[in-house]
Amino acid sequence: MSDFAAWIGREEHRADRADPGLFARWCATLDRAAPAGGTVPQGFHWCLCTPDAPTAALGGDGHPRRDDSPDSFLPPVPLPRRMWASSKVEFLTPLTVGEAVTRTSRVASITEKSGGSGRLVFVEVAHETFGEQGLAVREVQSLVYREPAAPGTPPAPPPLGEGRFDPAGWDQHRVLEPGAPLLFRFSALTFNSHRIHYDAPYAVGEEGYRGLVVHGPLTATLLLDLAQRALGDNALRSFAFRGLSPAVADEPLHLVMRGAGDDIELGAFAADGRQVMSASAAA
Repeated sequence: MSDFAAWIGREEHRADRADPGLFARWCATLDRAAPAGGTVPQGFHWCLCTPDAPTAALGGDGHPRRDDSPDSFLPPVPLPRRMWASSKVEFLTPLTVGEAVTRTSRVASITEKSGGSGRLVFVEVAHETFGEQGLAVREVQSLVYREPAAPGTPPAPPPLGEGRFDPAGWDQHRVLEPGAPLLFRFSALTFNSHRIHYDAPYAVGEEGYRGLVVHGPLTATLLLDLAQRALGDNALRSFAFRGLSPAVADEPLHLVMRGAGDDIELGAFAADGRQVMSASAAA
């Protein structure tokens, strides 16, 4: 593996606006009403200051190509499969519809490991999103790069088993089936052209998934929406999530929450009880 020390500390600066049209499309995508008071819900920041690489500069997976040039923010890790593995988010000041937004991103660390599927490279990126009132969201995002699936590897995740998810013990429970239109809309909102979310032949044939993959931040956004339904708008001070297993489009996804105050637990589960995402929050 190459030495990526030169990328540690590399920064990227972007500017955007919490555009009313973008916000209206976000609400429509999630089938929810806009909050009172003109604020945007928690999680909307993932639609702002998104990468805007030209189409000609995209790689085979739909992500912007990475190279050794000074203009390449992320390191050219020579592993083809990329996943947003986890995030730790602090919500400091609510953003409002229409306000100008800037974001500073910095490569915080790059770590190589070995796992059951081969080599892994984790890249941690620290983001600070500012609104007109100052720092609004602070986040540390962990990306993981993996080797291609070996020939003969069974598709991931495994087919749904005979088990059933049991919501007993959870205070909040919502079930929905993220379909292709929802995935397409979320990809458009976040300007994410990763082909595993909309190109089924690529997702299955090239990356070894069982179908279209639900975006990790979409599942996280749905968990934040579950918290909003229970606690109200912009109620959380912090939120952290970790992807545990892929969620597949057009299959039931169980969203759950329990606890209160500084000890809130959230999760997403497949119909057979396989955990898709773990999350925690503080209000």
